[in-house]
Amino acid sequence: MIKGKTKSGFSYLIPEKRLDNYELLEAIGDIETNPLIMPKVLKLLFGEKQTEKLKKHLADKEGLISMEKMTAEIQEIFESQTQVKNS
Repeated sequence: MIKGKTKSGFSYLIPEKRLDNYELLEAIGDIETNPLIMPKVLKLLFGEKQTEKLKKHLADKEGLISMEKMTAEIQEIFESQTQVKNS
């Protein structure tokens, strides 16, 4: 189990088996050419419940979620895991 907390305060738990998923790798590879695949990446990485938790965490007063904030959050999570593996 991989757990952490982003700078914005989002706490997450990612089961190791979710990271060892070829479909997640494919989706991450496709994200640069097709940013619309982000929801699939989130669900493959976090599952339904945790994805909803992240969306609520990032939503503004009107319930809108900035794509920029979502992208930054996901990038921070992946970068923190890379740093942990390299330590």
